[in-house]
Amino acid sequence: MKKIKVLVTDDQQLIRDGICSLLKLDENIELVGSVANGKEAIAVVKNTQTDVILMDIRMPVMDGISATRELVHIGFGGKIIMLTTFDDEEYIIKGLQAGAIGYLLKDIPTEDLVRAVYQAYNGTYQLSQEVMQRLLGKLSKKESMLPDDEKKKEIESILSGRELVVFACIGLGMNNKEISEKLFLSEGTVKNYVSDIFTALNLRDRTQAALLAQKLQFTIS
Repeated sequence: MKKIKVLVTDDQQLIRDGICSLLKLDENIELVGSVANGKEAIAVVKNTQTDVILMDIRMPVMDGISATRELVHIGFGGKIIMLTTFDDEEYIIKGLQAGAIGYLLKDIPTEDLVRAVYQAYNGTYQLSQEVMQRLLGKLSKKESMLPDDEKKKEIESILSGRELVVFACIGLGMNNKEISEKLFLSEGTVKNYVSDIFTALNLRDRTQAALLAQKLQFTIS
């Protein structure tokens, strides 16, 4: 297996060192750096192949959300996981909307952190249980009142076969370009499908769609 190149970004050296020590125990993970703020993370990414970044949120010089936005803007091709002590809804939503594929709390067990790196590398959204519960509470009352199996059947009756596949892809954390390559469609066509899905299911954004697809376990057959 190709080694997953990981960058750890946190302003507290003790925490950085602890995370690095844990990741070094896995033979399939290679640490490419350990930095104290978002600006330093961007500098590393520009000069080093990086697959996954573990990014703190509140840091001096440049915070994690700003750094994530900038990395997406410059075309960073890897995945970013927000790893923080803050489970505030505003931070969670801003982090995911900025382009992070995950939001985990620092009290996560060691084995779960390593697993999260693997899964993020493979394009799967990673959310702590506490984070998932907070965000699912933002879904509409109608969605929360229906049992999962009934909600899934309802969605299957609303969306077309192709829309269901696109919806499942969103749940796997795929962007429009990745979906277009997977389904052999133009990005414009995928964008239209995504817009139609949001409208049909009364969803605000991609984060909400991904959470719902994951919660109801939509998969690509």
